[in-house]
Amino acid sequence: MSQDISAAFPYDMQRVKVRDAEMAYVDVGEGDPIVFLHGNPTSSYTWRNVIPHLESLGRCLAPDLIGMGQSSDSPTYSYRFDDHADYLDAWFEQLGLSKNIVLVVQDWGAALGFDRAVRYPGSVSGIAYMEAMVRPRLWTDMPPERQAVFRRLRGEEGEQMVLEDNFFVDKMLFELGVKRALTDAEKQVYAQRFLRPGVSRLPTLVFPRQIPFDGDPPETYARVKRYSDWLSQSTNLPKLFINADEGHGTAGAAREFCRAWPNQEELTVSAKHYVPEDCPHAIGEAVAKFVRRLRG
Repeated sequence: MSQDISAAFPYDMQRVKVRDAEMAYVDVGEGDPIVFLHGNPTSSYTWRNVIPHLESLGRCLAPDLIGMGQSSDSPTYSYRFDDHADYLDAWFEQLGLSKNIVLVVQDWGAALGFDRAVRYPGSVSGIAYMEAMVRPRLWTDMPPERQAVFRRLRGEEGEQMVLEDNFFVDKMLFELGVKRALTDAEKQVYAQRFLRPGVSRLPTLVFPRQIPFDGDPPETYARVKRYSDWLSQSTNLPKLFINADEGHGTAGAAREFCRAWPNQEELTVSAKHYVPEDCPHAIGEAVAKFVRRLRG
């Protein structure tokens, strides 16, 4: 297989009713499920060069989170962590995904995948994760300049930064999030959903406000604390930690924390935060080996 990073998205999206909305998703291959969950502000498009490595090994499914990609908006603008978890639960139920699931997850997709796994441990046979929130965070975990940005996002200035200036797409993804230069074609796909200023960009603002810094917000803190404690003791759950050498989601003390999780392999790759855009083939090859070992 060519190691080029293609901008082409070779999949037809399926759609399914979930609660009061619709979720779009990739569904290719046959067999036990391999579920790919993206983060903020991306979509299933981020997995386009990873999925081909796994298509022969199972049923590959990659949903777009509500309000993102080709999924519909939440009619009640419900984009908190709890809301996304509820929509994903409905998606898993509608598709009958209840056993032998391998999760491949990044960013908020990792948090949602971890949360799903701790609540339905019998359904998940392995997790490959990258740039993940592996435990509740402290403001002091971040360098001062990054801390200042996230404090601004949580205050009144956040609406201007995100709803008007499209901070997460233009700055965090396009400028800071990928080592290589995204092509115009790739940028167009990611930008498409968030072209209009205002409420269409709301999901990308709610996510950073849901990071449980120093226990706030408490409901997200409780969910992250629960899955973090569980993963730390999950001796029966095989894990693959894909460590981005220039990432920020799982860096510093958080990296050392999750490195100690039991029953885990580790691969370091040359990438920033949006790992599938920097090294999709390394991810695909590593996850394929991981899945083969799990499934014999």
